[in-house]
Amino acid sequence: MLRNEEQSVNLSRFFKTGKGEYGEGDKFLGIKVPQTRQVVKECWKDCGFDELEHLVTSEWHEIRLCGLLILVEKYKKSNEERSKCIEFYLAHTNYINNWDLVDLSCYELLGRWLMNRDRILLYDLAMNGKTLWEKRIAIVTCMQFVRNGDYDDCLRIADILIDDRRDLIEKATGWLLREVGKRDIDLLRDFIIQHYDSMGRTTLRYAIEKMDESERKKWLNYR
Repeated sequence: MLRNEEQSVNLSRFFKTGKGEYGEGDKFLGIKVPQTRQVVKECWKDCGFDELEHLVTSEWHEIRLCGLLILVEKYKKSNEERSKCIEFYLAHTNYINNWDLVDLSCYELLGRWLMNRDRILLYDLAMNGKTLWEKRIAIVTCMQFVRNGDYDDCLRIADILIDDRRDLIEKATGWLLREVGKRDIDLLRDFIIQHYDSMGRTTLRYAIEKMDESERKKWLNYR
């Protein structure tokens, strides 16, 4: 049995499951991600969509993660089921309800799917997403595009989310902007200049993290 009570307590605290916190009410078994990945490696081939339904809708965080990681594997290795994987993912976003569940699944699934497709659904999630998790999916999915030298949608969606002051949106937006800057620093500088007055402090700090110290200080002290 992989369950670990001590780890469960630590994870519950780390993922902010207390009253009024972003992960309120979530439940943990105390299973670490490498252990979950090993389970995925052993059983993804034999897991159908009926089983995935039970996994992704589980009350337990790690079981939902396991289901999502199995979905990623099915997408990568089963060409004939790719559209079904995407449909399933989008139909279950209300269960993708913490930052690790978003970050470990969305750009591997939606990002890959949308590389050569219309990306309007990301704009819909960014503008009309019912939860902060759907909005985070919109920006983090862009990691796949950024890694392939395609920055336009990332910057456009960052522009949509720039006024959102929720911590996990600011961090995700800043993180993706930083990834753009690692590849095209002038593009990042132009974005910051354009959005400086509306950009949250957390977004800014994350975006400039890889700049040299003198430039970081310049941006932080500009206000």
